[in-house]
Amino acid sequence: MVTRVTWTAEVDRGQCMGSGMCAGLAPDLFRLDGDTAEPVRRDIAEDERALDAADSCPALAIVVRDGPRTVGPRR
Repeated sequence: MVTRVTWTAEVDRGQCMGSGMCAGLAPDLFRLDGDTAEPVRRDIAEDERALDAADSCPALAIVVRDGPRTVGPRR
């Protein structure tokens, strides 16, 4: 099976408060780096957990994009 990488995950480190919610929900997609989070890799396959992490971020620091279109957070 070929996994198609179509999304990008970004964390605004200036806005991130380091709660770790994203890393707890999707440790293969996000990790804590000191006091802030970062994506494990910027380009990711479509993954509902990335959207869940963006939705759950208390600082709204995570953005998930499908090309130019923002798909997360879903608010």
